[in-house]
This record gives sequence, structure tokens and C-alpha cells, in this order.
Amino acid sequence: MKDMMGMMRQARDMQNKMQEAQARLDSVEVTGRSGGGAVEVTLTGKGEAKRVVISPELFTEDDKAVLEDLVVAAFNDARGKSEEEAQKVMQDAMGPLAGLGAMFGQ
Repeated sequence: MKDMMGMMRQARDMQNKMQEAQARLDSVEVTGRSGGGAVEVTLTGKGEAKRVVISPELFTEDDKAVLEDLVVAAFNDARGKSEEEAQKVMQDAMGPLAGLGAMFGQ
């Protein structure tokens, strides 16, 4: 019975850590860049866009299509970084229990 109580406490502790990790992801920001830094997109750790910065020299009508492609590339770069950060935060939150999912085929 003691083991069951211990497991319940561990599960509750993990749930609290997961909630804290989710809250931390709101404060994490990552920035993706494209076009040699001409376009930057910043996302939260949850993948929500925070801001887009576009270098003024890109604002000509002829560059419109290129600019649009650069924004997409910068967004995708930031999204990839955001997902990596989210994985790190969640693994930190799970601590020694992080490997349990692999044991059960997840």
C-alpha cells in the first residue's frame, strides 16, 4: 500500500511539474531568421507568433514575392526552434520519468 501511495504522490508531483513547464513555455521566446537576417519571426515556446521584423531595404514592389517567401522561411525556422525548446522543457519537467514513454511504446 505504501508503494501505491508513493506512486500517487509521484504522479501528482509530475502533473504539477508539467503544468509549471507549460507555463514556462509561455515565457520562452525563440527567433527564426532568413535572408541573412533581413526577416525575423519570434515565437513563444508554444509556437505562437510574437513579432515579425522586416528590414526596410526589402520594401520595394519587385521584392514582394521574395519578402513573402522570407517571412515563411523565418517562421518555419522559429517554429522548429520553438518545438526543440518545448521538448527540452517537458523533458526537464518529467525528470527521471522521461524514459517511461519509450518503455510502453510511446
